[in-house]
Amino acid sequence: MLEQLIPFLTATMLLTLAPGPDIIYVLVQGMVNGKKHAIVTALGLVSGVVVHTTLVAFGVSAVIKQSETIYLIIKCLGAAYLFYLAYKVFQSNPDIAFSAEGIKQKSLFALYRQGFIMNVLNPKVTIFFLALFPGFLWDPEGSTVLQFYILGGVFMCQALLIFTLVAILAGNISKYLQKHRKSGVILKWTQIFAFIAIGVFILM
Repeated sequence: MLEQLIPFLTATMLLTLAPGPDIIYVLVQGMVNGKKHAIVTALGLVSGVVVHTTLVAFGVSAVIKQSETIYLIIKCLGAAYLFYLAYKVFQSNPDIAFSAEGIKQKSLFALYRQGFIMNVLNPKVTIFFLALFPGFLWDPEGSTVLQFYILGGVFMCQALLIFTLVAILAGNISKYLQKHRKSGVILKWTQIFAFIAIGVFILM
């Protein structure tokens, strides 16, 4: 078991550290809303892994991969949600980005929900799990479903650890940016660009 889990953990940590939509999303949220809000965002993203793991464990991901229509619908829903978030940020007032009012507008639950939905509506995660997980199963005679969930749990733990470290770093950057009045405008457009870029990435 450990002979499979250790290389799996190493591979997934390297993949999580690579610049991608999730880690960029946590970084941007940390810069805009602070460390605590970025960690909650990370929790939302990581929670979505449960859904993808379940789809892989019960064979639904294979159906999604084989059906171009279903795959396209999920991709479009995910991209549309991100473009909607970009539009909402565009409508916001950058002058209150760091004020108490601005923080209240982004509740912890709202950020958790955004992270969860964004992860779940990215079918590339499911297809990635479908390609990666079977190669690290360690017991051909044991429960495949249980092994998939163990791998999913390992993936969630390492992702949450890395995202938390990124959130702390971003939170420190946020404290620095609070001292500069023009930072609100910069961060507003950073969020807009990030949401649009991640949406385009999902569509590709």
